[in-house]
Amino acid sequence: MSGPTPDKVMQLISGGWACSILGAAVRHGMFAALELNPDTTEGIAKRIGISPRGAQALLDGLTGLGLLTLSSGRYHNSADASAFLVKGKPSYLGAMAEVMLDDLGTWQKMPEAVKTGQPTAPNTTDVADNPFWHVLVPAIAALSIPVARVAAEHLRLAEAGAVSWLDVGGGSGVWSAVWLGMNKQAKGVQLDWPKVNTIARQYVSNFHVAERFRTIDGDFHTTDFGSAQYDFAILSHIAHQESPEDNLAIVRKFHKALKPGGTLVVNDFVLEDDRTGHPFAMMFASQMLVVTKRGTTYRKADYREWLGEAGFKSVDVVATGTPSTLVIAS
Repeated sequence: MSGPTPDKVMQLISGGWACSILGAAVRHGMFAALELNPDTTEGIAKRIGISPRGAQALLDGLTGLGLLTLSSGRYHNSADASAFLVKGKPSYLGAMAEVMLDDLGTWQKMPEAVKTGQPTAPNTTDVADNPFWHVLVPAIAALSIPVARVAAEHLRLAEAGAVSWLDVGGGSGVWSAVWLGMNKQAKGVQLDWPKVNTIARQYVSNFHVAERFRTIDGDFHTTDFGSAQYDFAILSHIAHQESPEDNLAIVRKFHKALKPGGTLVVNDFVLEDDRTGHPFAMMFASQMLVVTKRGTTYRKADYREWLGEAGFKSVDVVATGTPSTLVIAS
């Protein structure tokens, strides 16, 4: 008999299970241990210090999710687990899984946020130097590495010579780390809160480019960006947490800070003008509902409007092969 099956709905209903299984496995170092040595249930339980019963539950769940394979009684990391869930690799996303695990309580209050239109998170994104950023900032850095490379290639940054840029709300400093590695003459400046900048300086130093990176401590809502100082500017995963009015004010400050002919690169989850797009980008609007007062996932048309009003003459939208989209204005 043909027709709908409950598979898709059941997968969504059990989504919290998947998040919890993955987060627990990461927190106990299961993927890192299996990368070094595929093992049995008893062996991996002993090596990472968890109960055999708990180990079996995680191993069953992860195998069902396609993150592990089982062969001759031993569990092995899948290709995806090896690439993204082994701590120490540049593409590591395990820390993000832990953040999402700890945030499940906020999502339980989604019905309240939908009714009131107000965030339900205990600390919203407009709290100055929110301690949550100090957990989230390094956790999400790996998401930006491929996008920063796409942007650099689009801008021919490696051939641009002794240029400079301002990265506002740059978090981990990942954009400067990637770009400085691609252009040995360039200099990068990041504006962010003091404690976040401390994280950034350490992160960038891991790429051996710290001598060409400096930070400015401040709140980008109130700190002046300067005038005609930079060849490029970066606004990565910031616009979604701001109101339309604040985004217009920010891009106006960028237009002033750039040298004549300079380029602003915006990286974010961006929807089509009819509010369709990548599934992750579309769900991200709900994340903004529960953690911000006015943030959302904005459309291409919104960015074009703000950038045009700010004085930018050319706006290009560039796909990245990830949930993120680049909006490049000059």
